Amino acid sequence: MFILGISCFYHDSAACLVQDGNILAAAQEERFSRKKHDPRFPRHAVAHCLQEAGITIRDLDHLVYYDKPFLTFERLLMTYLTVAPRGLRSWLQAMPSWLGQKLHMPRVVKEETGYEGPVLFTEHHESHAASAFYPSPFEEAAILTVDGVGEWATASYGFGRGADITLLKELHFPDSLGLLYSAFTYFTGFKVNSGEYKLMGLAPYGTPRYKDLILSELVDLKEDGSIRLNLSYFDFLGGLRMTNRRFARLFDGPARKPETEISQREMDVAASIQAVTEEAMLRMAHHVHKETGRQDLCLAGGVALNCVANGKILRETPFRSIWIQPAAGDAGGALGAALSVWHRYLGNSREPPSGDARQQGSYLGPSFSNDEVKAYLTSQGAPYMEMDPEHRARRVAEHIAEGKIVGYMAGRMEFGPRALGARSILGDARREETQSVMNLKIKYRESFRPFAPSVLEEKASDYFETDRASPYMLLVAGLREARRLPQPAGDGMSLLERLKTKRSDLPAITHLDYSARLQTVDQRTKPDYHAIIAEFERLTGCAVIVNTSFNVRGEPIVCSPEDAYRCFMRTEMDVLVIEDCILYKEEQPPWKEKEDWRDGLELD
Repeated sequence: MFILGISCFYHDSAACLVQDGNILAAAQEERFSRKKHDPRFPRHAVAHCLQEAGITIRDLDHLVYYDKPFLTFERLLMTYLTVAPRGLRSWLQAMPSWLGQKLHMPRVVKEETGYEGPVLFTEHHESHAASAFYPSPFEEAAILTVDGVGEWATASYGFGRGADITLLKELHFPDSLGLLYSAFTYFTGFKVNSGEYKLMGLAPYGTPRYKDLILSELVDLKEDGSIRLNLSYFDFLGGLRMTNRRFARLFDGPARKPETEISQREMDVAASIQAVTEEAMLRMAHHVHKETGRQDLCLAGGVALNCVANGKILRETPFRSIWIQPAAGDAGGALGAALSVWHRYLGNSREPPSGDARQQGSYLGPSFSNDEVKAYLTSQGAPYMEMDPEHRARRVAEHIAEGKIVGYMAGRMEFGPRALGARSILGDARREETQSVMNLKIKYRESFRPFAPSVLEEKASDYFETDRASPYMLLVAGLREARRLPQPAGDGMSLLERLKTKRSDLPAITHLDYSARLQTVDQRTKPDYHAIIAEFERLTGCAVIVNTSFNVRGEPIVCSPEDAYRCFMRTEMDVLVIEDCILYKEEQPPWKEKEDWRDGLELD
């Protein structure tokens, strides 16, 4: 039985295909359309899923949408009526897409795909809960979902056991931890639903001097983690902005304009809202543990991508372990909706968990054969060499050890926002210059942004304060004390000066607070990537390398050989590896652009 799950029309559209309860394929539309966070109907992602299974749309048994549009429309209508006539402009902007598409999903699905059967619908947070629990390694577990908003709910909790999910309580709009965090994302000059991770990355550079102000003026944070927002400071109910003038007066001036210099105020604001978010998530997790009595916790929803808060939940709550859906945001709703139909709608049992096997390392996207790669490179006149598979890992590791920046594409593409060694840019974590070179000459992004380490799973505790796997880069761990270097107090130092201060013997992946967003690499799940890091350790004695997503700022992670080669040629990467083919920048013909390619990117 084939079930196709779809999420779209808000941000990060995606599709997922499940066969008899097993995840066959899943991908975000942005990877194919090359439009970051593409909200449009995921026609390319659907095509990939069907192609991966070798079926057509007529072979589907069920198709499910991850949200209930009429409930969401009810929320919008009630909200606009509450603030009318102030929300008229926002209402008029929203209505065309609602009247043309969102309220007519069965018709849209038929027009886009030719699917003739009935379209099923799950509730938004039900999709999140299903995406968190069903692929998890737990037979039973507590479930917590936290995001901006879906229909009316902004957070929910419950528990799963076997094939059953029971949701106990919800927090409702407009009280939303996700929207609160997005309001500060907007205020600090980053893009909502895109730049939240930048705010998290900026937080260690500041002090949380506004935390008490946020808790006294903006948010009433309850003991159970639920919140009540003071809406007089926000403009998202009826306006076109997240915050208003009262909010600006509270935080010492207007919102930072995008692309302008980041001041100490923005750093302190980031630290403050991060601290509030962590406290709210900790209170939620403590409450969910008390209410459900479960020892393990599953997380999903956009706020579950806050890896700093996740790490605190793991360390500071009674939960024995946590599992976070790698595509925790809206994209993962497609996966959760499909699994919800299989288990909840059709009543099928859930096999006893076997580790993390259901999610398959989240390598659920398309792959390309060596023949396909060579055909493309030949068509471009791109000089390449084919590596002997037996010596492939050694050769790539040697280049990283030499200080080269390597674009790496191998196997099935990752599902979710993190590159996990299938579509990654790799570098030497021991070199001080790696972070600045990658940020400024390859990623073309803000210099304060930290890079993540990939470490051999069996060696992780030698470098980081952790005792468990973190395969999806969704947990933060501190560097071991012995690897840390003392830092100056930082008073009066500029952001650039603080960035240049060496913090550990792995400077390229050590954040200002000695933390790192960790990916542990398992030999069984990703053998080619594990082999490269293992060879790097044999060469250098270090089992850690830098891993950042294979893209430039404003562009989605690469999907195809064409995407990878184009990104390689547009940047100052030294080496490109696509499957068993290796390319060197100095051997490539001159790259010609028809126009400035960065003009069309949606900088976030």
